[in-house]
Amino acid sequence: MRPFVVIGWLGLAWLLTLLFPSPLLAHEVRPAYLELRERAPGEFSVLWKVPMRGEMKLGLAPVFSGATELSAPMTRLVPGASIESWTLNAPALRGQTLTITGLQATMTDVLARIEYADDTAWTERLTPNEPSATIPAATSAVDVAGLYLILGVEHILFGIDHLLFVFALLILSEGIGPLIKTITAFTVAHSITLALATLGIVDVPQAPVEAVIALSIVFVAAEVVHRDQARAGVAARAPWIVAFGFGLLHGFGFAGALGETGLPEGHIPFALLFFNLGVEVGQLAFVAAILGLAAILRRAPWTPPAWWQRVPIYAIGSVAMFWTMQRIAMF
Repeated sequence: MRPFVVIGWLGLAWLLTLLFPSPLLAHEVRPAYLELRERAPGEFSVLWKVPMRGEMKLGLAPVFSGATELSAPMTRLVPGASIESWTLNAPALRGQTLTITGLQATMTDVLARIEYADDTAWTERLTPNEPSATIPAATSAVDVAGLYLILGVEHILFGIDHLLFVFALLILSEGIGPLIKTITAFTVAHSITLALATLGIVDVPQAPVEAVIALSIVFVAAEVVHRDQARAGVAARAPWIVAFGFGLLHGFGFAGALGETGLPEGHIPFALLFFNLGVEVGQLAFVAAILGLAAILRRAPWTPPAWWQRVPIYAIGSVAMFWTMQRIAMF
């Protein structure tokens, strides 16, 4: 059995499992974001950003265990989220426990960040399994590294469109040498634009980027079909070129996700580095898992019919085309 046929059918099974129960979830579940900035001793400006599905906002609320006083919140809506802001008076915020009520009933996370007037800061990720955390006296660069490494891994593993692009590249890149070149080119490209966009050097509208990311999957799927019809184009002959070009766009997509959570002041290069490392760890884990399964299934003592070679890549291209039209309609 040819390797790309095995990989293709693994991809089709994966799509059926992950996509069709929730066809709109072509991207990861966006996290909520809580930010407190100390303007005067014990006085904090609060920003609370909660994801929305249509006109429905997740029923989440931050609660502190100690004595606090709140001003009346002001609310504004932005695409995909509700943002509330208010003033919090808490003379002794350190040592209190922060709890996100309602988080246990969701599938999202909350990234909480507190910036103090003395230039120290605390960043923590709260999850449905751990909706509470105690605010420590200080935080370290190691804490930031671990947090953003996990965020990077989760982003790539739950970013189905990014994984599907990598998956199509696996089918297109037959042989270890071309595969290594292709994955390396994709990694270098998205690392460049992730850094440029996150640091504010380049600003690209997110909606067109998401549409072109979906279209990139359609393009690679079409190139696989052309190759199998003996009409191989540049993508089949040198897939690393396509991986690099579209990888630049995928980097802007990663930057959009990182922009949802923000970067900690004073640790921006460190957090960006480890978020990118997390993306690479997740990507390599995905590639290794697929290639390992393909190696096992290639030993199967039976030969599939010829039409097996076509079904998976057509399914991948069809789903990606649906995403493309859906995202264009949202402009």
